[in-house]
Amino acid sequence: MNVEQVRQICIAMKGVTEGFPFDEVTLVLKVGGKMFALLNLDKDPSVNLKCDPERLTLLRSYPEGVKCD
Repeated sequence: MNVEQVRQICIAMKGVTEGFPFDEVTLVLKVGGKMFALLNLDKDPSVNLKCDPERLTLLRSYPEGVKCD
């Protein structure tokens, strides 16, 4: 999965807006004016997603982070 595929999934959700409020390479996705995803479109693309604190402990247990291929 690449960053554009993640973007397409996100913007297909009801009420999602997107923009570049910080810089030209960080796409911010929001619902109800609140950020839920940051997509880094620079040379080394990455995705940061908002998460419930309870799940964060499990996700941090992965030594190299969570990856989607």
